[in-house]
Amino acid sequence: MKEDFLKYQAQTTPNPLGLEVSYAKGSYIYDSQGNAHLDFVAGVSACGLGHCHPKVVHAIQKQVEKYMHVMVYGEYIQKPAVTYTKLLASLLPAPLESTYMVNSGTEAMEGALKLARRFTGRSQIVAAHGAYHGNTMGSLSIMGYEDRKSAFRPLLSDIRFIHFNSLTDIQKITEKTAAVVLETIQGGAGFIVPKDDYLQKVRERCNQTGSLFILDEIQPGFGRTGKLFAFEHYNCSPDILVMGKAMASGLPVGGFTASREMMATLQNNPKLGHITTFGGNAVIASACLATLREITDSTFMLDTLVKEKLLRKLLKHHLIQEIRGKGLLLALIMETGELANYVVLECAKRGLILFWLLFEPKAVRISPPLTITEQEIQKGCAVILEVLTAYEQ
Repeated sequence: MKEDFLKYQAQTTPNPLGLEVSYAKGSYIYDSQGNAHLDFVAGVSACGLGHCHPKVVHAIQKQVEKYMHVMVYGEYIQKPAVTYTKLLASLLPAPLESTYMVNSGTEAMEGALKLARRFTGRSQIVAAHGAYHGNTMGSLSIMGYEDRKSAFRPLLSDIRFIHFNSLTDIQKITEKTAAVVLETIQGGAGFIVPKDDYLQKVRERCNQTGSLFILDEIQPGFGRTGKLFAFEHYNCSPDILVMGKAMASGLPVGGFTASREMMATLQNNPKLGHITTFGGNAVIASACLATLREITDSTFMLDTLVKEKLLRKLLKHHLIQEIRGKGLLLALIMETGELANYVVLECAKRGLILFWLLFEPKAVRISPPLTITEQEIQKGCAVILEVLTAYEQ
């Protein structure tokens, strides 16, 4: 299987981890030899309710028996998507009421960028150094990391960059700016949280200049930080909300939400301003609905903050310089990139799944399912501490 994997399936790195998956359940992934691997990554934050949550699986199975794909997005009335988007609107601040469902987070960002330019009639997009919003051409254009972009230029024009958390850089947002795009918590850069009312001040500057504020909640959204969306912690709300990953508990999906007035501009001049075949797919939307109901009807969101405290309490070691992030979106910052690499690979040998971050080589990702138990957290942290002790011997 590994030989065929390397030969026939396109790879993204020269040395993939190569775990051969048999099945997954709860907080564990099981390999083809039957070994259990405790998952502290949750499919890079996508499996917020763990693997194969029974309510989500039931919703998928129930919908599959009725119909799957019937028509391109927006033409037929399909109950799962309508019910989902209505529930989502009820949980968001006004005027975030109209959601366009797509197939991934990066597609949602592409739609948000188009919508911002269409609605404002402006072209300039302001993004942040160290930002990651996906890898399609528009998302790549606003990535704040040149080493990942240079091979694919030319990209979108009229992009400007500011430094995340820099209050002076906010003045670079002007009347020429169509939209400012920020991650609520910077992911690839090392789970950097906003400070000194930064997001609120960006919101105020956007109001002054008539620019739209786009927040990327693809990673921190759907309960991972203790709120449904992380922006709720920071006394601000976006004009366009971009989401994905945990939205459907592991199925491919994304979405962007704005006012009905704003979203209507994609209907005319030109018509079909944004289209997709599989966006709003009934099976995916059923998984989204079951996921959102479970997150909001349970204590999982509140529990993330308790579990964060436990992780921070247990993961004390002089080789860990700091723990960044919020809720169950955390990064261990090690002394060196070599040590971070060692921790990820050595923990994998001991049955604990950790991962890296894109742009911070000293970081080790910890983003387990919201459903992870305190006992599983204790078990995983014990493995990390054992590995750090072994590194010094």
